[in-house]
This record gives sequence, C-alpha cells and structure tokens, in this order.
Amino acid sequence: MENGTLASLTGITKVYRTGKVEVRALGGIDLDIKRGEFVAIIGPSGSGKSTLMNIIGCLDTPTSGTYVLDGQPVADMGIHELASIRNKKIGFIFQNFNLLAYATAYENVELPLIFAGAPGPVRKEKVMHSLSVVGLADRADHKPTELSGGEMQRVAIARALANDPEVILADEPTGNLDTKSGQEIISIFERLNSAGRSVVTITHDMTIASRCHRIVPIRDGLIESNTENGKDVDGTIN
Repeated sequence: MENGTLASLTGITKVYRTGKVEVRALGGIDLDIKRGEFVAIIGPSGSGKSTLMNIIGCLDTPTSGTYVLDGQPVADMGIHELASIRNKKIGFIFQNFNLLAYATAYENVELPLIFAGAPGPVRKEKVMHSLSVVGLADRADHKPTELSGGEMQRVAIARALANDPEVILADEPTGNLDTKSGQEIISIFERLNSAGRSVVTITHDMTIASRCHRIVPIRDGLIESNTENGKDVDGTIN
C-alpha cells in the first residue's frame, strides 16, 4: 500500500447464502481511501453500500478479494482480531446513535476506552477532550433522554473519537435529525477532517454528499463512478 493510502479494497465480493438462494451484495469492488479524505458513499436501498461500509469497518468479511487497512491485511482475520482492529482504528457513528440509555454522556464516551484497557486518568482526559471537541463538555452527566437528537449524535461522535481512530465511519449520521441539527453534524465532520481525520459516510442526502471531497456512487453491488471536485474519476484513486 502506497504512502497516503489508508484503506485499499481490491476485488471485494460479498455473497449471502440462504439455503439454495445466493444474493450477491457486492460484485467486485476496487476502492482506495486516502488518509485525510472525506468520502461519501451513496446509493439506493439494496445497492450494497451498507455491506461495503460493514466491510470497511471490519464488521463483516468479504467472500473474496483483499482489504488492507492501515497497512494490515484484514480480509481473512478472525473475529477477535477484527474486534481489536475496530476498537483501535475505527470510530463508528450510526443513524440511531446506539447510546446506552441508562448511561451518561461521559459513560457512553468512556466505553471504548474501557474496552481498550485505558487506565482511569487517561480515560477521564480523553472523554472530556472528546466531549469538548463536539461542544458537550457541560453535558457530560446527562443521559440520552435528557439530550436532543443532535446532542445525542454529538455524544456518538465523541465516543467515536475517544480512541483516536484512524478513520470515522458514519452510517446515515443525519438520518434521524432535523435539517439544522444535520448541518451541525456535517460541520463537525468538516472540522475533524480539516484537522486531518479521515471520514467516510453513507448518506442518501446529496446536500451532505456534496460537502465531501469525493462521492462514491454504488448500485447493484458495483461502484458506478467517483466524483471528485465535480469531475468523474476512476473507481480507484491513487
């Protein structure tokens, strides 16, 4: 993998089998993501974009093909190795926030640090720093039921940042938010990206996609084209 390339997927396929029925979710994906990129993956329902996101995020493994993340081949890793990679290198943000309802914002953000084995003082410093980045340090002791939708998503972003991951993966991060809150979330992504963070998002909202560096449209399990700065580019960017 060349310097500057964070993730490289080559010939990635994914086939789901139910009895004698096969469904090909991905039909051979070639995609490179550079360090510091802000990428939008777009496509209609059933296009394969969520499957692709799951493979990029090491939540699933491909049926065939190679995937190298931060210099490590991960396509054939076992579940424990993948869990370690996810915890150390990837920060996830979901449409439904996926916060623990009984836990405070502080405790939600602290979770990945606990899983990583970080000591208490380090956890406290990182949690408060992450909440400060999203403007919620003063809401650390509030539970999700005491927060707005936009604030809950900001807590989710803080949680994703806690372990200082190589890449942020966001799956429809504004799907459950009003327009104003959604724009605030994208502005946070832009600030994170400007500071050097790699961000990959799935979105159906072209207003949001247009604010990314590159748009990767996927349909029927294949990348149709990439657009970068308004111009079509090859599926693999080197």
